[in-house]
Amino acid sequence: MGNASISSTLIALLFWLALGVISYTYFGYPLLIWIISRLRPKSESYERHTPYITLLIAAYNEEVIIEDKLINSLSIDYPKEKLQILIVTDGSTDQTPDIVNKFANLGIEKLHQPERRGKMAAINRAMAHARGEIIVFSDANNYYQPDTLKKLIAPFSNLEVGAVSGAKVIGRGDGALGASEGLYWKYESFIKQQESRLGSCTSVSGEILAIRKNTYNTPPDNIINDDFYIAMQVIRQGHRLAYVPDAKSSERVSLTAKDEIIRRTRINAGRYQAIALAGQLLPFNHPVLVWQIISHKFLRPLVPFFMIVLAISNLTAVIYPPRAGGAINLQPPFGVFMLCLQMLFYMLAWFGARPSKQENQSRLIRLLYLPTFLTNSNIAALNGFFQYLRGQQSHIWERIQRR
Repeated sequence: MGNASISSTLIALLFWLALGVISYTYFGYPLLIWIISRLRPKSESYERHTPYITLLIAAYNEEVIIEDKLINSLSIDYPKEKLQILIVTDGSTDQTPDIVNKFANLGIEKLHQPERRGKMAAINRAMAHARGEIIVFSDANNYYQPDTLKKLIAPFSNLEVGAVSGAKVIGRGDGALGASEGLYWKYESFIKQQESRLGSCTSVSGEILAIRKNTYNTPPDNIINDDFYIAMQVIRQGHRLAYVPDAKSSERVSLTAKDEIIRRTRINAGRYQAIALAGQLLPFNHPVLVWQIISHKFLRPLVPFFMIVLAISNLTAVIYPPRAGGAINLQPPFGVFMLCLQMLFYMLAWFGARPSKQENQSRLIRLLYLPTFLTNSNIAALNGFFQYLRGQQSHIWERIQRR
């Protein structure tokens, strides 16, 4: 009787621990950071600031979209005499370098070498050729609004700011996958705004990230998530990382949910790498920032493990129901009710994953896709863990098709 009671208590403890971590990661931390940020002024005002900047674009085999990207970059409303547009096409085997050459008379500069060593190596090589006081990192598949750079650069008028991240926006018309991805980035934007108001945000979008050139510490070439590594090095130097939601970068979602899982698998492998490098990344002299980084970035890839613990402990409590303890101990019918809720969630995820020809689904259908999106994201986190554990995730990323 005693052993059974201890086992029931242990199972319930695992259940509530798992549920607590999942709830804290997705809901608790955003709520806490929102409450704490209310203690700070609502917004900062920045002076007009137009330093010399370098827009640095890493492009590997982007012949399909690179011309549109260059046209978009040339249309940016920023003093031309203070803007260097530098394209790195290292390793490209298609027409990307040739297309970039056609824009040379418009001031576009290109760096190219036949050897492909990965994005981080390309960026490190390009930094020696970047003349800007501020470096803006961008990808080839995202597009800026005309006023994006002015808004992104404005916080640098405050000398405490060492880096600034803009907002990632998903283009409309990409069905349920695009709607869910767009909702996710709105959720991320909310968290970043609260963090930035508190002092520094802890997450950046690599396609719209600006840093002071003198804060750049050359990362190792094998870094998977280069944007996060660069941002953390800026914070470790004692600088602030600001977030500007009005500085927008738009892109399309991955072609399929499978492609999105592959993309997120790489990102999550990079997150596990970052966790392993925590000693080199965390600003230990700023405990609040350490808490923010762990809560926002390090717990996310661990959620699927807690989801597994949640399901197993709940199922065990249903098969071997405790005789006492009430809801806290998962005594019937509470344990059955919680298991039904989990089953409903995964059934909705399965339903949302079914192939559909209705790309213009109703709002209800798109809402029902959210469990699919969350489940796929956590599958990608598990895949990323095993990829990193086996050393199979190369820092050299492969392109994922976009819509």
